[in-house]
Amino acid sequence: MSEKTKADLGGFKVGSFNALKCHYKPAEVIKNFGWLQSEKLIFAAGLSVNRFLLASFFTQFFDIHSNAAIRQNPHMARIICVANQKGGVGKTTTAVNLAVAMATAGERTLLIDLDPQCNATSGLGQEPSEEHPLLLEKPLRESLHQTRWENLRLLPGSRSFVDVDRLERSDQSESTLLKQHLDAGMASFDYVLIDCPPSLGQLTRAALSASTEVLMPIQCEYYAMEGLTQMIHVIRDVMQQGAGRLTFGGILLTMYDPSLELTHEVDHEVREFFGDIVFDTVIPRDVAVSEAPSHASSVMDYAPRSRGCRAYVELCMEVLERD
Repeated sequence: MSEKTKADLGGFKVGSFNALKCHYKPAEVIKNFGWLQSEKLIFAAGLSVNRFLLASFFTQFFDIHSNAAIRQNPHMARIICVANQKGGVGKTTTAVNLAVAMATAGERTLLIDLDPQCNATSGLGQEPSEEHPLLLEKPLRESLHQTRWENLRLLPGSRSFVDVDRLERSDQSESTLLKQHLDAGMASFDYVLIDCPPSLGQLTRAALSASTEVLMPIQCEYYAMEGLTQMIHVIRDVMQQGAGRLTFGGILLTMYDPSLELTHEVDHEVREFFGDIVFDTVIPRDVAVSEAPSHASSVMDYAPRSRGCRAYVELCMEVLERD
């Protein structure tokens, strides 16, 4: 991270990050799954995984969280905005796989596709809408699609240039209406994940305003680090305007390649600067993660023995534990 980037982020870190740090303690989760360590169930390259152990892991993990998801306000959904203005950092991949993991865990989950590329929609085997559901004059629930995962609904995106232009050019009053429209359709869900476009436009800002927390994936490379500055400033602006509703859910390191020195340098820099706000889980470079969308599937269903599957299950555990 350059000195300029540190300087740009410094004020925000002092003023906001310390108060927003999560208190997730991985040791508390690990002790609940101590048998994982004893069986050395690790998804490293070249190591085979016992299918029975994998099935047991999923059963125990999902049963625990589907029965123990207790919130202070049971009617208040956690709305997680998955955002980064840089493309190709694993944003849509994370939104899709995290949504599927949560739904499989028994959580009533909604995935909202706000990216005009509609990759989250096609990645779940659904077709984009001709008109964007957020611009239709009807209740949002009427536009939701049931996916092949029982607890997962999808609000599909639209590739309509006219609709995308209207959403991106919306002024402050229209952004407020967009937020209210989103709020009205989220009441029946435990978790809502919003896949944002790779930009800092009004659509991303409206999504941040409607969210309770933001999850920011970043690729382990130099340019991704430099791009943090603009995104952090936008998040800060929304936090200041939203009466404290939006919090920083976490930073996720993606496309993690431990064989590269740059990966370790980025990992060290991010964790040293942001501390506990960074997820312990990292998403490795794994061909199974890249192949899964072409089969309209999550990596958990496409390659349950892969490193990518293990990583997204662990990420789901962290997000649930931070509730």
